[in-house]
Amino acid sequence: MTPDVHTLLPIAEQAVTIAADILTTRLPGAVTAKGDRDMATEVDYAVEHAVRDFLTRETPEIAFLGEEEGGPARGAGPVWALDPVDGTANFLHGIPLCGVSLGLIDGDTSVLGVIDLPFLTSRYSAAHNHGAHLNGRPLHCGQAADLTEAIVGIGDYAVGQAADARNRLRLAVTGELAARVQRVRMFGSAAVDLAWTAEGRIDAAIMLSNKPWDTAAGVLIAREAGAVVVDLDGTPHTVNAQATIATTPAILTDLLDLIAKADKNLIKEARHRPALTNPPQEPT
Repeated sequence: MTPDVHTLLPIAEQAVTIAADILTTRLPGAVTAKGDRDMATEVDYAVEHAVRDFLTRETPEIAFLGEEEGGPARGAGPVWALDPVDGTANFLHGIPLCGVSLGLIDGDTSVLGVIDLPFLTSRYSAAHNHGAHLNGRPLHCGQAADLTEAIVGIGDYAVGQAADARNRLRLAVTGELAARVQRVRMFGSAAVDLAWTAEGRIDAAIMLSNKPWDTAAGVLIAREAGAVVVDLDGTPHTVNAQATIATTPAILTDLLDLIAKADKNLIKEARHRPALTNPPQEPT
């Protein structure tokens, strides 16, 4: 089945309207711990249930994957991918940089996306080969021609298991960015990072991770606005990518070189780090 994105976009818009209404009219409610400093609120679950129910009725032939309760393993057919509240920590603290992200994945690429940032009254939408829009007006990414002109968003640092190891590259990249770009920003929401890259509010977004519910909508919106979205090695981004890097085309090469330099320096430091002569002992 090849999805008809022209027909499905209004359905996705309706689903996100349902979600945004819940997000803006309910308090977060009870918080469920999912791991170290990772949580979901009652609103996360309420949004996911409501959107799942709506899309199951409207598009029963399309599978559904939600961040909180998962879904069937992705196969050859299309699948909706929902982050019910992208930026849950922001939402809990009353920070308006949070919203709903709904994408449609066909095979391994995004073909449709809707992001609603209801506390900013901003809705971003795109369908493959139909352009990207913000509240109905066409979107175009920024025009930064050099890293010194660029504002770059970087994704959240890792928490949970092996966070220290996973954050080494994130911290190294942050340091390289601080030395090169105009400003570095961390907004705490992949949806915001990608939507604002599409809008040209920022010139690039670097997320050294890739979850389909986080990125499915934003990747397509950024691409349709003229941004380039790639993996760490510069190949086009897919749901199987290791990372999500969206940028205005002119600074893509320099940005990838900067990330590669940070990685190379980490490897060099590890090789020259002296071994501990008296390593700590496990408790008896």
